[in-house]
Amino acid sequence: MFAAERRQLILEMVRANGAVSLRELARVVQTSEVTVRRDVRALEAEGLLDRRHGGAVLPGGFTRESGFPQKSHLSTAEKTAIADVAAGLVGEGEAIVVGAGTTTQELARRLARVPGLTVVTNSLLVAQALAHANRVEVVMTGGTLRGSNYALVGSGAEQSLQGLRVSRAFLSGSGLTAERGLSTSNMLSASVDRALVQAAAEVVVLADHTKLGSDTMFQTVPTELITRLVTDEPPVHDERAATELQALADQGVEITVAGPDAESAAAEPLPPGRQPRQEMPLPGQRRTQGGHGGPGGLGPQLRSAAALSDGPVGRVADMRRR
Repeated sequence: MFAAERRQLILEMVRANGAVSLRELARVVQTSEVTVRRDVRALEAEGLLDRRHGGAVLPGGFTRESGFPQKSHLSTAEKTAIADVAAGLVGEGEAIVVGAGTTTQELARRLARVPGLTVVTNSLLVAQALAHANRVEVVMTGGTLRGSNYALVGSGAEQSLQGLRVSRAFLSGSGLTAERGLSTSNMLSASVDRALVQAAAEVVVLADHTKLGSDTMFQTVPTELITRLVTDEPPVHDERAATELQALADQGVEITVAGPDAESAAAEPLPPGRQPRQEMPLPGQRRTQGGHGGPGGLGPQLRSAAALSDGPVGRVADMRRR
């Protein structure tokens, strides 16, 4: 494929989806990420798109929201790894809220085996994933259906969450920055997500590396309310994503990075409430040797730690403030 043809296809993908990762672009155009990065830079120089952490977005600063058909085909391996790890945070008999999104849908598919679980959600996709889970009780909010992401929104959804209290909220969004926290492109979705946050003692954000550093129009969860971020490992060249993770850790967000082995390991059942114990290099660790922070070059603000308990799924590292 000639460069002009590649760049036209890249441009069409970004226009259709709003934001596309370099990994996905390289897969579709069947070339290396290095070549795709060079193409993206050329298109950015022409003002046709903007580069973001590990991907490309529509020009103009704020990214627009893609519909479910587009989102469901983006970063699928990363979403699977994130969902595998997030499911290990949920224990038997808990009550949680799960927001709308393709990553939370992946999480819901893994929650069906947790006995005594109660899931409150405004997402038809989450409810559908749990519809045949005999040991899980699903509670739907009221509201008006938003067809683009199969979520219930509006005053009916928000009022049905009043007076509710659960242990954790699992949310995803369109962008995540240390400065503003989690954000989305739709005002109605943002309002319901804020109501979900108010109902939970802890907030867990599920976001792959392409969301890091992206800022969208409506804030849903300010950084100070985010308890934990579960994300995937950024590409080795994505220094800006690593910087964003560091900034989030500096503000007290616990960061769990799901490794690439999580999907293949998920074939073995994970006991409810169990979390993997193996460690993986943190972003930046693999690029330095013997730097500050001891062997492996961990910076002064991040430390590698074993996860909460034993389990077979994936490689995980927790990053917390010292």
